[in-house]
Amino acid sequence: MLALESIRPFLNKDGGDIELIDVREHTVLVKLHGNCNGCPMSFSTMKLGVENTVKQFAPEITEVLAVE
Repeated sequence: MLALESIRPFLNKDGGDIELIDVREHTVLVKLHGNCNGCPMSFSTMKLGVENTVKQFAPEITEVLAVE
């Protein structure tokens, strides 16, 4: 997914990464790795960074959720 590739460098810079798990209708499921997994800022990263970027690339997506 191009959206995830576009934000991956920012996550890598902080010692993290992201993996696409699944796309179900209008929801994208991802898994955070490295320093992003369990980080207190991961909620903000998901909503402000990942979800907004995914919606820019694919407006039909309504939600991006992090799974364990």
